[in-house]
Amino acid sequence: MDGAFDDRDGTIWMDGTLVDWREAKVHVLTHGLHYASSVFEGERCYNGTIFKGHEHSQRLIRSAELIDMELPYTAEEIDAAKDDMLKANGWTDAYVRAVAFRGSGQDMGVSAARNPVRLVVAGWQWGNYYGDAKMKGAKLDISKWKRPSPETIPSQAKAAGLYMICTMSKHAAEAKGCSDAMMFDYRGYVAEATGANIFFVKDGEVHTPTADCFLNGLTRQTVLQMLHERGVTVHERHIMPEELEGFEQCWLTGTAAEVTPVGQIGDYSFEVGQMTRDIAEAYEKLVRS
Repeated sequence: MDGAFDDRDGTIWMDGTLVDWREAKVHVLTHGLHYASSVFEGERCYNGTIFKGHEHSQRLIRSAELIDMELPYTAEEIDAAKDDMLKANGWTDAYVRAVAFRGSGQDMGVSAARNPVRLVVAGWQWGNYYGDAKMKGAKLDISKWKRPSPETIPSQAKAAGLYMICTMSKHAAEAKGCSDAMMFDYRGYVAEATGANIFFVKDGEVHTPTADCFLNGLTRQTVLQMLHERGVTVHERHIMPEELEGFEQCWLTGTAAEVTPVGQIGDYSFEVGQMTRDIAEAYEKLVRS
């Protein structure tokens, strides 16, 4: 599937109706465009089944609630919308994007209580998020932007506005020849990449930042469960920047990223070791089982 995202063949689900891809439009005075009153989910469909699709639908509803927005659909109805979109396009393997936002209405200021909440479900065929880094290890920059305090944002919402600094960080990283950027949090602890959670390995044990000011990803939760089932000791804790030098392996997790090895973060290098490869392979098997 090639070309600009607004000029493709296909079908998109909008507010209960399947529409032609090129006709899936909103007005320029849509509240979500001006004030980021929008939440979304990124999901992957493998062999005709969306991995943890219902959990993603539930999280979309929770994210909306966290930004004071009530979705006019249940999780089951959102599940059905995703299935309808995939069937209409004839896809069994695809990336799925559900996005809910405040549309155009009587309000066009910060307040938008009288505006309708809209839901769109689209999809596309997408390979490795980090390209060949999936095999040799991604190269990460270190962002100048930090994940903010949960006292300033709804950090457990997958909300569009929270990704502004992620876009800026990824652009800066790509300009340096990197795939992505790692971010610290407001306290100076290691947090995550711009759209993926992060794991480290040292002496056969795994260390991952506590998800207390960034999204606790569904892929992160899945990988944690996999590690526990394998008897691997996992430390969910605050990680200081100076600890990066002592870690041997590193990987990222996310619906788009899946499990991607990291070979370098700034000046720190990591091997694509056996545990990283094992977890990546086991995750691939799990999502396709």
